[in-house]
Amino acid sequence: MHARREARPRRAPFEIGDDAVPAGGRATVDLPISLLSTHTPMALPVHVVHGRRDGPTLFVSAAVHGDEIIGIEVIRRLLRLSTLRKTRGTLLCIPVVNVFGLISHSRYLPDRRDLNRSFPGSATGSLAGQLAHVFLKEIVSRSDCGIDIHSAAIHRCNLPQIRISPDQPRAMELAEAFNPPAIITAPLRDGSLRRAASNVGVDVLLYEAGEALRFDEVAVRVGVKGILRVMQHLGMIRSSKATPSKVMPVRSSSTYWVRAPQGGIVRSVKALGSRVDVGDTIGYVADPLGQSEAPIEARKAGIVIGLANMPVVNRGDALCHIAEPTTLRTAQQRIEQLETEILEDPLFDEDEII
Repeated sequence: MHARREARPRRAPFEIGDDAVPAGGRATVDLPISLLSTHTPMALPVHVVHGRRDGPTLFVSAAVHGDEIIGIEVIRRLLRLSTLRKTRGTLLCIPVVNVFGLISHSRYLPDRRDLNRSFPGSATGSLAGQLAHVFLKEIVSRSDCGIDIHSAAIHRCNLPQIRISPDQPRAMELAEAFNPPAIITAPLRDGSLRRAASNVGVDVLLYEAGEALRFDEVAVRVGVKGILRVMQHLGMIRSSKATPSKVMPVRSSSTYWVRAPQGGIVRSVKALGSRVDVGDTIGYVADPLGQSEAPIEARKAGIVIGLANMPVVNRGDALCHIAEPTTLRTAQQRIEQLETEILEDPLFDEDEII
């Protein structure tokens, strides 16, 4: 007689809000937030991919700042990939956290509060505080780790980078798996999503890339590839089209801003990812008549990770964000090689997408 194979116990549904997503299922759940003054209901949309087999729970969020839309496109492309059909564990995707800000093309909520300074929030607090409370309770507390996607503020652009706290070894492990052009370590800020998540034992990677109210193809591709690599590292997917890179990220634990020495019109001569040495000219600021011109110089050697793209400036405006990498000599070459790999990868061909 053949031994009877024991049936594998079916995984329990994933419960969120008032819904339960069965194992092997996918669903979009709307978590109620508020009513507009027109009596229109506003909700936090969460797409749940609940695998048939056990595994970790990962959340991926975007548009915590309503004008930082790059993550919306990253999540849209991620959710279309056939790789997710055999997900282990649970993937929670929240493409628009700050629905109010997205509608008004604003960084903030209607109460003029910054959601990423409102955590952990309160069930009876301001609108920002209540939204932060719902997100922490329904998403973060149900997750093992997360990836929160941001971009530069309006009129600025960021090199794709992962930011983590220096005292989070598991976050560094996940950041290395993500393999962005740059990994920046910086202290957590009070009121931020990452601080609140850290307080409840959940590591969150902050992915910064591109600019507000704009899409950037390189930034989107780095984001999708990075998330797939993290999922593979966590054992949530067996393999993916995001093949391992041969280039290691640039690492830095110190950054600084170069500011306009006077008001005027700026001409930049350095691009994102460029190397600068002490005293290098980053650009020039001149008056509109061309009668005076002042060079903008780097105070320390490093790599350009952020740039202002509004030519009209006032004295003291932040123009260029520079990171001081641990290894400067090969930093620019690494970034250029990573960008070449990203643009040549066939991951986003139509036949690779559901």
